[in-house]
Amino acid sequence: MLAVRGLSVRFLLPGGVRVAAVTDVSFDVAAGECLALIGESGCGKSVLASALLGLLPGNAQSAGAARLGALDLLTADERTLARTVRGRLVGLIPQSPAAHLTPVRRVRSQVQETVAALTGVRGRAAVREAAERAAGRAAFPATHLDRHPHELSGGLAQRAATALALVGDAPLLLADEPTTGLDRDLVDHTVDELRAHVDGGEGRALLVITHDLAAAERIADRVAVMYAGRIVELADAKDFFGGPGPRHPYSRGLLRALPDREFTPIPGLPPELSDLPPGCAFAARCPRADTACAAPPPVTDGTACHHPHTREGSRDLQEGSRA
Repeated sequence: MLAVRGLSVRFLLPGGVRVAAVTDVSFDVAAGECLALIGESGCGKSVLASALLGLLPGNAQSAGAARLGALDLLTADERTLARTVRGRLVGLIPQSPAAHLTPVRRVRSQVQETVAALTGVRGRAAVREAAERAAGRAAFPATHLDRHPHELSGGLAQRAATALALVGDAPLLLADEPTTGLDRDLVDHTVDELRAHVDGGEGRALLVITHDLAAAERIADRVAVMYAGRIVELADAKDFFGGPGPRHPYSRGLLRALPDREFTPIPGLPPELSDLPPGCAFAARCPRADTACAAPPPVTDGTACHHPHTREGSRDLQEGSRA
């Protein structure tokens, strides 16, 4: 469905400063699959999503390839992206939904406009009914459809954006923090609806970007862990969250920080993307680091690390959780 190869994004700032937001990222998302992209804030996840949809600012430079079928999203022109890709081939649940809703129009008119544009439904009553069904899929209350975006809470704005993204039943759904502002019951409802989108028809896939590891565990088939602009681990979700557990020390740190695990934060802070070290970017925070980590890490079995945990040695993460 989606094949990303060597995707890099650089921002050029005043004074000649270059920010390496995304570096040499490669992954696939197959039809019928959900890939969860996780990692701390500022690691490049949302920049990656913006690159796939041609929504990068003017001071950004991208390289690599991102193929959706025969179409390379990185080289497609704005006309193709606007008329063919966004909404029709790729549905987006944005990280900041309020900024993507038109402030002077009621939510109902925005959903109905999207229904008419993407589904071919015609007739006032039919479009109205289809809009209310879309709202229901996202658990957006019909009583709030006639409100303006500024009258919505953050959670309601998130659900409105989800409703808009689901309207076109796009082959690829890109969900950037789709559970922000939602309580746990609504988180479960939302991720179940997104999963149903993938499972409800042939040739559909989901790329979800999230900080919510419980949501990722509930929905994902595979997990990609991002750190300092790079993917440091790609793993099967069942192995990552249970079974043998993750191999990269950073991935293990993310799981150990969960309240239902050890609730132990990863010490230190990520490096500045404008001043990345020449070797492993996680070395300064890693308990397993040594002099070898001054060189770029090799990638073995989907893990970019000089000293990855073995599958057998990773089991202590689950044992510690049970203890």
